[in-house]
This record gives sequence, C-alpha cells and structure tokens, in this order.
Amino acid sequence: MKTTCQVAVIGGGVVGCSVLYHLTKLGWSDVMLLERSELTSGSTWHAAGGFHTLNGDTNMAALQGYTIRLYKELEEITGMSCGLHHVGGITLADNQDRFDMLLAERAKHRFMGLETEIVGPDEIKKIAPITNTDGIIGALYDPLDGHLDPSGTTHAYAKAARMGGATIETHCMVRETNQRPDGTWDVVTDKGTIHAEHIVNAGGLWAREVGAMAGIYFPLHPMEHQYLVTDTIPEIEAIIDAGGEHPHVMDPAGESYLRQEGRGLCIGFYEQPCKPWAVDGTPWEFGHELLPDDFDKITDSIEFAYRRFPVLAEAGVKSVIHGPFTFAPDGNPLVGPVPGVRNYWSACGVMAGFSQGGGVGLTLAQWMIEGEPERDVFAMDVARFGDWITPGYTRPKVIENYQKRFSVSYPNEELPAARPNRTTPMYDIFSDLGAVWGQQYGLEVANYFAQDGEPGYETPSFRRSDAFEATGREVRAVRERVGINEVHNFGKYLVTGPRARDWLDRIMAGRIPAPGRLSLTPMLSPKGKLIGDFTVSCLGEEEFQLTASYGAQSFHMRWFQQHQQDGVTVENISDKRNGFQVAGPKAHEVLAACTRANVSDMRFMDVRRMVVGMTDCIVQRVSYTGDLGFEIYCDPMAQRQLWWTLWQAGQPHGITPFGMRAMMSLRLDKFFGSWMREFSPDYTAAETGLDRFISFSKNVDFIGRAVAEAERAEGTARKFVAFEVEAEDADVNAYEPIWHDGAVVGFCTSGGYSHFAQKSVAMGFLPKGLAADGLAVEIEILGQMRKARVLTSPLFDPDGARMRG
Repeated sequence: MKTTCQVAVIGGGVVGCSVLYHLTKLGWSDVMLLERSELTSGSTWHAAGGFHTLNGDTNMAALQGYTIRLYKELEEITGMSCGLHHVGGITLADNQDRFDMLLAERAKHRFMGLETEIVGPDEIKKIAPITNTDGIIGALYDPLDGHLDPSGTTHAYAKAARMGGATIETHCMVRETNQRPDGTWDVVTDKGTIHAEHIVNAGGLWAREVGAMAGIYFPLHPMEHQYLVTDTIPEIEAIIDAGGEHPHVMDPAGESYLRQEGRGLCIGFYEQPCKPWAVDGTPWEFGHELLPDDFDKITDSIEFAYRRFPVLAEAGVKSVIHGPFTFAPDGNPLVGPVPGVRNYWSACGVMAGFSQGGGVGLTLAQWMIEGEPERDVFAMDVARFGDWITPGYTRPKVIENYQKRFSVSYPNEELPAARPNRTTPMYDIFSDLGAVWGQQYGLEVANYFAQDGEPGYETPSFRRSDAFEATGREVRAVRERVGINEVHNFGKYLVTGPRARDWLDRIMAGRIPAPGRLSLTPMLSPKGKLIGDFTVSCLGEEEFQLTASYGAQSFHMRWFQQHQQDGVTVENISDKRNGFQVAGPKAHEVLAACTRANVSDMRFMDVRRMVVGMTDCIVQRVSYTGDLGFEIYCDPMAQRQLWWTLWQAGQPHGITPFGMRAMMSLRLDKFFGSWMREFSPDYTAAETGLDRFISFSKNVDFIGRAVAEAERAEGTARKFVAFEVEAEDADVNAYEPIWHDGAVVGFCTSGGYSHFAQKSVAMGFLPKGLAADGLAVEIEILGQMRKARVLTSPLFDPDGARMRG
C-alpha cells in the first residue's frame, strides 16, 4: 500500500468514487481512496438508482444535469455499462399550489436550457398510462429522468479514476486522522499510516464518525428508507412487448416515486411516520445488511399508491429494500473545505447520489485544484451551517426535511422544526408586539408584526401572502415617519492590529475608509467572482468593523482564515454586537432625543462612538432602507435598555417596528441588491454594478483585481437592471425568464412589491445591448407572461437627497 499521497478520499460509495475520478480528470493523479469494506458498502448498494434534474436551486439543478450527462461519458471512457435507462419522468400536481411550484420550476428551466414541459391529464395518461389522473391538474415532464445500475455506475467511476492514475484500497479501515503542524494529515488505517496533504470525507453513513476523528461535527443524520419491488405486472409487460419502458412518476401527494423494474414496478416512499436510524452513531460493522421490513410506517402511503396506480393493488411484492440514507438538515449535500480546519474537505450528506454525485465530484475537484468552483454552490457548501449547530438540532430538522421531501416548497415558507433555537434579547418584546418570526442561520428574525385580528402565521404561497397588508403598513411607517428594527441579521467582524488596514486593502476591492468613516466594498475571489458585499467601518487606525450577510458567517470566516496574516486579528462578533436601525424622515429627531452627543453634523457614511441613553454604542449614518437612517450597535446585554430608550423617544413621531418583509420591499425602491440574489459567486462586480465601489486607484494588488481590470476595459456581456412589472397577485421571486421578441434573453434574480411606489418590481440580468430605459419585455411568472419595462431611475429618492441630506 502507498504510504504518501496528495489526497486521501475516505469512503468508497458513489460520491467518493466520483470525487476520485474528477480529481484525476482535472489533473491530480497522486490520489487514493480508502474503503473499509468493498466499494458501494453503504447506502450506495441498496439505492433505487433513480436520477432527475428537478431541484429548487438552479445551480444544484445544473449540477444534476451535469451528473446525468456524465454517465454516457463514463461508459465511453471505461467500456463499462452504467445500466442507463433514460425513460423520462413526470411530477404530478393535484392542487393549485403544487401546480404553481411546477410552473415556477418550468420557468427556471427555460433560461437553464432544460427541455421540460408542463402536461395536462390527457398527456399524462399517454406518458404514464398506469396513472389514475383523477384530481390531477397537471404535471412537469422531464425527458432526462431515468435510472441506472448503482453498482455498475460506482465501479465505472472507480475504473475511470484508476485509468487516470488513482489508487483504491479496499478492506482498509481508517482508524485515526491526525493533523501535522504543517497542515498535512496522517491517516492511520489497519494496513498502516498514509501521509496525505488533503483529506476528503466521503464517509456516507459513517461521515459523522470519520469527522469525529478530526474533532469535526458534521450535521448529518441517517434516516430509514423503504421501497418495494413488485412481481410481474401485465400492463408493464405490454409496454415492454411494444418496445417501450414506463417512465418515472413522482407523486408528491402520495409521498412516492415509482419506476419500472424488470417486468414490474419499484415504488418508494417518504412517509410521515418516518424513523431516524443510528441516533448515537453508525455501527462500523454495518455494511451490506438491510433493516427489517416495516410495513406499518408506510401503510397509509401504500393505500394512497393503490389509488394513484391501481395496477399495484393486484401485484405481489417480490422484494423489500429497507436501508438507511444520510441527510443534512436541509436535504442538500455538505461539500467543500471545512471552516477552521486546513486541508480537510467534505463530500458527504449526498442522499441523492446518482442525481448529484457527479456534480459533487466536479465541484470539489475544482475547489481543490483551481481554488474555487465554477458556479455558486452555497446551497451545498458545508459552510452554510455554523458552529452553533448540534445533533439535537440536526435530528429534528432532518426528520422534517424527510417528511417534506415531496412537499410544496414555497418561497416564503418558514419551517417549524427545532425552533425557536437561537434568539436575541428582543425575542419576547417583539413577540408581545405581534412579531411573526422567520429564521436565518438558526436565529429567529422578525418577518413582520401582526396587529389585532391579523393571523400570527404567514400562510405559505407562491402568490402575495397574508403578510401583504402588514408589510405595506410597516413600509409606509418608514417612508412617512420612522421605523425601527434589529441589526442582528448582519454578520459582524472585528478586524484589529497594526496590519489591519493593509490586510483589508488586499482582501477588499473597495476603498478602506479613514477613521470615523465607512465605505461599501465588494470582496472578490481570484477569478473576480463576488464572495462578499461588505460595509467597512473604521473605528480607529487599527480597528475596523465589517458587516455583511448574517447567513454567510462561516463562509466569510473561512475566507478570512485562509488569507490570515501576522499583525491582523479577525473575530466574528455577529452575536456579540447587536442593536437597531432607525430609518425614515424622523430618524434624526429620534436619535437626537436619546443622546447628548451632537448628531446634527453626522454626514452620510459617518461612524462614531456615542452614549445613547445609558448605553455605549457605535452609530453609523447608513440604512439599507435607502432612507435617512442610522445603525446603532451595542453590547447585547444592554440591548433591551437601548430599545426602551429609542422606543420612548420615538413615540411622539409614531415610531413603528418593521421586519424583513418590509426591508425587502423598501430596498426595491432603490434597486438595492441582496446577498445570494443579486450578489453571489455566480456574478462579477461589473455585471452587478458593484464595480462602482471598486477602488481602481489604490496601489494594491487586491484579490480579483486582474479580472476586475479586464472587465473594466472590455465591459461585460450582461447587465443588472430593474423592471416595473404588470403583475396581478404574484410577483417575481427568483430565476423567472425574461422574454424579448419571443426569445428568453435574461432572468430575474429577485423581486416583490414596492408598497411605497405601489408597483411590482423585479431585478435581473439582460444582455448589455438591451438594457435601455423603458425597454419592453415580458417576464414569465407562474406560467403567465407579464408585461414589464426597464427602469433606470430609483422609485424613491432618486437623487439621494433624503438618504444623504
């Protein structure tokens, strides 16, 4: 056995073999895979082997499309069969909400180039003749759906990797992973110790245990999952005899998926009375075993399936496959460099291995070899969860995700499991004021405030929800008087030390401000992609506060740590510094009434320390509402006292609490982008307009400068623009296609209703040559073409007089 390698991949399932293959494909051949038993000895061998492109995240859908297209390439490379059956598939909708979801997904597919289509009941009967379409409104048909041979596909990945120079050691049990001072790893196995520069945890069912060897907790949990294979069914025999094969059918109402298997059918369930497995750890000796049959938990699902697919009622059961699969709290994989641990990579939590495994392998190989993946993969980035997450949180969220696997996924849905978990000192005060709560990164965030007679729960919908009136009320309060909300949903970082300014100049593309001032700046990757949208506040020559998206804390801290240098200390103070923003035409009067400090001479983008009421605060003159406003930061221990000070001072001015729904409406008035919508690693600063904050005059080779300079000289192919939309009861959410002259020319990044302007507003990308004021386009919203026109002047305070004055 080799004793040194560049990369040691732990785990020989489909994901581990895909990672190994893609590393060789991209040029690293000194790589090896370690498997405690035989290849596929985990979830892989008993998987149903289905694959599909449908995914609510467009980048995940694109990676699933890559995975499916890869299988023919693997067969050509290796001469091995993956057992491919490209039979197509339909996803049924039995109510308007499910149908709305399919319409929204079909719209996304238009600009992604995926050839899916909406079909009605008559077409469904032709495509999937065993389906009872009673009560069915329609379905989404995807010709790429299909299934394969799990074992054959995994071994094809393995052979392709070996052909590229990789080594595979089976029956090689990893006992320990110990990091050396230089960041490399000693991987201790029962066959000896391997010195590896990098470790990839592709441990599948054992990923938790493998992670624990390095002191890492991965938020994963196995769930029991059961599917049945029937005896011969005459109707399926007839299709085969006619030279055909029955397609996949996903029936969300019945929590089931179905496909042809031989001359019968295979049907699996995501049942509500589901069961977590191996709560306290996966036994090392588990491998090719199955779990005992458990028909009791799927009785209701089977009865529903008999009604939807009547042929099942007459079919005998040939075999039952009941085994565990591993899930993360949101159902997506955990991929990428583990924050805070050098040279340790995650490729686990991939429950849909034959839909996602190829994309996961490609992404991780790009990340390791090229420094970053080609597309935004935050939806599966291991850094999307913070160090606050625990097994006690993970388990109920995994159960919830399993139960909702086939449920409608709404854009405004707030899932209830494991909540409330993390709260600020304002939780009970805001609850008493009628707060309707959402969550971000485990933290409770007020979405809006319901008044007497209004529901205390926002009903999920693809259309305007029952939060509409409350949101409008809060928006008007800000624009006409003064509003107050928390700043807890900002990630906050304290950067100190004698080299702090030099370090920030290199990390950030924008100007680093002088003491007492703040600046807005993008943070770029080496390839010029946006990886941060920051406010930098200079509190002193060696002290800076950074603010950005709260949900990107682990993502941003990982980047800071990867670029750390002597003379600089970076601390995540997101939960150690909290406070409020006050915004609106009366904001100045409210703050002035609370402090003896002179705030009348505070300019836009000033930052000062001052005592507000009894509380030491950092106050900065800026507001994401686009209005006159102040952000006021304090120690959370003093936050309640600060609240009462501001609240009482605001009473003569009609101060009103407002939540995130109002914030997202207010920002539309100024065409302000939002992190992970308009600003993400899918885009460059020049494409989004953030290049106006890049300091090309500073004599620093900041990260991403070469690409930014090139785009400055050459321009970009697309441009970020805003639209007024002639919508009815549904506004743009994200990724709706934009049509011009009968063709899809762009896509939306986000949108909503401007309660100030009383207009539906969308934002998105158009080819630069089309992005002219007043251009007439159509935006497809839930299957309907809605007229829209390009806007170039903000709807509120277009010259910035109120915001800056």
